[in-house]
Amino acid sequence: MMTPQTHRNPLLRIPEKSRLLLLSFVVGVCSGLAAVLLTWCIDSIKNLLDGTLSLNYNLQYLVLPGVGMLISLLLLRYVIKDNIGHGVTKVLLAVSRGESKIRPHNMWSSMLTSSITIGFGGSVGAEAPIVYTGAAIGSNIGRHCDLSYRNVTTLLGCGAAGAIAGIFKAPLAGVLFTMEILLFNISLSSMLPLLISTISATVVAYIFRGQTPMFACTLTPFSMGNIPFYILMGVLMGFGSLYFTGCTLWLEDKLSKISNSYARWIMCAAALGLMIFLFPQLYGEGYGVVSDLLTGRSVETEGRSILAFLMNSVWGVPLLFALVFFMKVLAMTATNAGGGNGGTFGPTLFCGAIAGFVIARCFNIAGADVPEQNFVLVGMAAMMAGVMQAPMTAIFLIAEISGGYALLIPLILCSTVSYGTVRIFEKYSIYTKRIAQSGDLLTHDNDQAVLTLMSTRSLIRDKYPKVRLDGTLRDVVAATRNSTAAVIAVLDDQDRFQGMIDIGNIRKYLFRTDIYDSLKVENIMETSPALIGEDEKMESVMRKFDTTGAWRLPVVDSSRRYLGFISRSRLLMAYRDELKEISNSD
Repeated sequence: MMTPQTHRNPLLRIPEKSRLLLLSFVVGVCSGLAAVLLTWCIDSIKNLLDGTLSLNYNLQYLVLPGVGMLISLLLLRYVIKDNIGHGVTKVLLAVSRGESKIRPHNMWSSMLTSSITIGFGGSVGAEAPIVYTGAAIGSNIGRHCDLSYRNVTTLLGCGAAGAIAGIFKAPLAGVLFTMEILLFNISLSSMLPLLISTISATVVAYIFRGQTPMFACTLTPFSMGNIPFYILMGVLMGFGSLYFTGCTLWLEDKLSKISNSYARWIMCAAALGLMIFLFPQLYGEGYGVVSDLLTGRSVETEGRSILAFLMNSVWGVPLLFALVFFMKVLAMTATNAGGGNGGTFGPTLFCGAIAGFVIARCFNIAGADVPEQNFVLVGMAAMMAGVMQAPMTAIFLIAEISGGYALLIPLILCSTVSYGTVRIFEKYSIYTKRIAQSGDLLTHDNDQAVLTLMSTRSLIRDKYPKVRLDGTLRDVVAATRNSTAAVIAVLDDQDRFQGMIDIGNIRKYLFRTDIYDSLKVENIMETSPALIGEDEKMESVMRKFDTTGAWRLPVVDSSRRYLGFISRSRLLMAYRDELKEISNSD
């Protein structure tokens, strides 16, 4: 018999596994269209500004990025009314803490603000916003079609994977991105929806943007003699990745202390305009500069920068581009902190290309003979592997967007060395570091993932009788008359937890009717070995049970008001059920 909900939505008649496959195709198409639309909007805004304003380069670099940041800031403040920055991190938080729920406005708000920010010259990337958009599409479609939490999470991953596949025209990279960065546990049943989503998104991108790789490049066949140079570059890229991550997070913290958003915008817009004035390569995403480096064309600086004279010196060229590398991180952070919306994905690729060029040029000036275009391409993968700590995504994304599969060995080698170098000093990626500090990070470790997914609130039980601190044994007997609970909570007049009474320990008093009114509760109660906060992380809760050896512990709010007990048996049962759920591969 059909329920009213099923009657309204015929899709709900389809079994959930089949429904998931169908919806993964829909999400892939929608994510691919969103990626196409975002790139079209960015290009249209750029062309409109270039064609109508006719500003000289100096005025364009100084003014337009700040204007774009201000428009984005006003939209966020008065229209969207939500913080939508750090898209990939927000998706990770939604999976680990928000039951994979993403607000519906994120299906368009990130695209709108990022297209304005980047179109006006903001020094950020479009990839994180489109990942947030795709994930929002998957989350909202999944919840609208009444999927379970697990399948909504899978569909969220399908949206993110489709977004990456659509914007880069790289289906394999989309799947790997979701596996390495977003979803902590991919079962065999989840792989098929991901593949369907990325393939459908890529086909959509092919239809509207053609099948040409995103970065057509001129490459030299791989030479075994260059392996030492690639290894050395991998180490240098590792330290470059540490600079990228550390500087970004440090500067974000400093700028966030400026509470007035307009004052922060003025400061960031002025700083960004000055940086782009000095280093025009920082204008926009910078993919034009990357394309020039990959094809061996000289980057145009004459008449656009007062530092153009450095291009006339042998060592001046790598010096100029090294400065561009270091300034890109500052420009990216200033753009986002000043009200703009964009991601670190694009700047990571840009910095990798720049660093790869600088390293190769220095090798060649020193007397080596290495192909600079190859090092530019490999540098992109190495920087991505270090900053995002996702080496597989880095290797195959760069191979797919450039057609550079002939360089698979140096891509793997350099990315692995960069990733390994970073892991010596930093456990978390730029996306996960802050989430890890708050204890909300899901990992590929099933035990840790289970603890992160479990909620303290859901385990609280208030079935236990309560007595007042100023009560007597008679009150205790009355409280236990219709209860099978083993303990009684002792509260004061404001319902704050004061202690507990173990029925087994006071059994000897229960038949002493002569002391019912003389034996006070405060004389027979026990203190709890530990208290649990209502929002305490499950890892901390488990640790308290282990260290105290208690069978049950009371839960209180921030004012110490009693909420109930969590028992060890219920905790272990919930842990087992959650572990069984995330380990299920059917």
